[in-house]
Amino acid sequence: MNFTGIDGKTVLVTGAGRGIGRAIALAFAAEGARVAVTARTRSELDSLVAEAESTPGSAVAFEADLAERSEIPKLVAAVTEKLGPVEILVNNAGLGSSSNPKPVADFDDDFWDLSLAINLTAPYLLSKVVLPGMIERGWGRILTVASINSKRPSLHGAAYAATKHGVMGFMRTLALETAAHGVTANSICPGPVATLMNDKRIEYDAARLGLSLEEHERAQTPVGGRLAPDDIAPMAVYLASDQARMITGQAYNVCGGVHMS
Repeated sequence: MNFTGIDGKTVLVTGAGRGIGRAIALAFAAEGARVAVTARTRSELDSLVAEAESTPGSAVAFEADLAERSEIPKLVAAVTEKLGPVEILVNNAGLGSSSNPKPVADFDDDFWDLSLAINLTAPYLLSKVVLPGMIERGWGRILTVASINSKRPSLHGAAYAATKHGVMGFMRTLALETAAHGVTANSICPGPVATLMNDKRIEYDAARLGLSLEEHERAQTPVGGRLAPDDIAPMAVYLASDQARMITGQAYNVCGGVHMS
């Protein structure tokens, strides 16, 4: 099936410098979208922009630290000025448990606050900024890359699990409020994906369990091994397309069979 409704659209993808965000950004560019890509590392964004030149669409880089509330309206204003109003928002930027894994009794309070800011508050604020225009135009797509940990716990990852559970509730509420306005809001719930962030988690858990990295990675999914970022991107493109116009408030697992519900 050829997806329709994406060619020429303005898409904003957060956390696009590498991993899942990068794969999603390139997938939208391949469909002819004008993709605004944002992250904190300029070199990664510049590499992505160069790669997108070979696609029917394009990518434009915008540096931003989404942990800073004041940067979010500035980011959207800059994207709008350069590419036009955001029609598809992909909330992908996230902070994983691998950055500071600890049991709750010993959890780092500053890391808790930072996780809330990036994983939950940033998607809320970004959605809030772009939503009025989407409603006015009668068309919009808001996607959030959540996690299977929005549906299950994460050992030594209380902040990650809590924020991913929280963003799921936010997205479902958003879907309910916007369903009659031509706007859909959906989540994608990846399992373990081979990214730098997940590499650290694999290393932590392998050491904790006394396993080699290789044997622990092989056991990550019933299918075997970890997913690749490119395994996630097609779902994002589909949910933004005209073919998915009747899908909203959903949370799709792309997890190699880790969470079978």
